[in-house]
Amino acid sequence: MPDATPPVSVPSHFQSFLAFDFGQKRTGVASGNRLLRTATPQATIKAEGDARFAQVEARIREWQPDALVVGVPYHPDGAPHDNTRAAQRFARQLHGRFKLPVYEVDERYSTTEALASGARDADAASACIILEQFLRSLP
Repeated sequence: MPDATPPVSVPSHFQSFLAFDFGQKRTGVASGNRLLRTATPQATIKAEGDARFAQVEARIREWQPDALVVGVPYHPDGAPHDNTRAAQRFARQLHGRFKLPVYEVDERYSTTEALASGARDADAASACIILEQFLRSLP
């Protein structure tokens, strides 16, 4: 799995995070915190467009995260593809709508890892993998 070095430094007072494994039809969600460096799967969002953002807003209200984390997929060689751009757009939309810092994490192989572990909800499990990878990269 690739390194999850945050693109910018994450302030030490940021303790709680909500992570998303963006997909066109489903978006996996996980919550986690810096202290335990673990993530917990949340119910996957099975909606698109404004309905997706309404569900994201409900999760943000419920969990009150300090920042958001979005998994961004790449080809194995690191090249971007259509889903890379879609996930980056989703990250920009999250920041624009909710005014929270958004960190992007290279999520190559997270779904493969989730499926290999026997996850019942691969999207939520992928979001956990993304968030735990991000949390491990924090000082």
